Amino acid sequence: MLKAINKKNSQQGVALITVMLIVALAAIIAAQMTTRLQMQMQRSVNSSFNQQAYWYAMGAEEFSKRILIHDFKEDAKVTHLGQVWAQEENTYPVDFGEISGKINDLQACLNLNAMRVDSTRSGSASGSGASSPSSNQQPARVVFEKLLTALSIDGIGDFEAEAMADALTDWLDSDGFITGTSGAEDDDYASREFAYFAANHYLANVSELRLIEHFTPEVILAIKPYVCVLPQNSLHEININTINSEQVELLQALLGSTLDEAQQILAAREEEGFETKEAFYNSSEVVALSLKDWQKDQFVIDSKYFSLKISTRFNNSYFFLNSVMEVADNQQINIISRTIGRN
Repeated sequence: MLKAINKKNSQQGVALITVMLIVALAAIIAAQMTTRLQMQMQRSVNSSFNQQAYWYAMGAEEFSKRILIHDFKEDAKVTHLGQVWAQEENTYPVDFGEISGKINDLQACLNLNAMRVDSTRSGSASGSGASSPSSNQQPARVVFEKLLTALSIDGIGDFEAEAMADALTDWLDSDGFITGTSGAEDDDYASREFAYFAANHYLANVSELRLIEHFTPEVILAIKPYVCVLPQNSLHEININTINSEQVELLQALLGSTLDEAQQILAAREEEGFETKEAFYNSSEVVALSLKDWQKDQFVIDSKYFSLKISTRFNNSYFFLNSVMEVADNQQINIISRTIGRN
């Protein structure tokens, strides 16, 4: 009888433990399901917030296009820093967030893609014969080398500037031949620990310089405010009316002048700039420099390419957009590239 009771109690104990295990397992599964459901709901909310931040950015882009259209209807032939587009970065409050944006003139900086050697180059300021800086260099390359030396970067002189220009030219050109004595092609990059090939194509972004021989982080940081990239375009035309007065070294390199001479020209420039190129060439400060034809050909007084940097916030979601815009002949604005991210 005692054995039967013990056996019955033992069976009940096993049953109780089994039930407790089942309940514990069910609780674990329920907790995991609840956690996953919460994560899925948060993903949906985040996706919704990100999408709203994205549409805020698209709206800002459309608004910026309208600003440019308005400015070019007012001044169809001249682009200058007195126009609405040239204002400093503005921030606008919106429902549950904000929109910040700034328009920059991409013809107020040196287009690195203008150094691409190509017999079919269009829109270049390079000349021929006596008007050209040399038989094997474009004006953009001459300006690039002068800019590097004008910035007084530690350890960068004429030799280092020429070496970087050689390497950049090889990165851009379509052939596999090394330029000068310091160029770099596929063999140079393929021999590295993490091998790659030269692009032999246009730059897509200034940050691509990090991949090119001789370019150090210090050099890239120093020249970044003065250079830019026009997608798939070797245009070398600088708007004298929109060069930033704080980046006078760029004008110094373009003119081949001293820093003081370049500063005098920008100081004499009015807010609305020069109405014609002849007005710029005939100014007393420029006449004193006795510029060559190829140097004069680098300058324009209107711009066709602009960049737009937008940052938007909706609740805790952020979106960053960089757009490159082109002003068409019919005064319409075309978006030729978009890049998502801070840079």
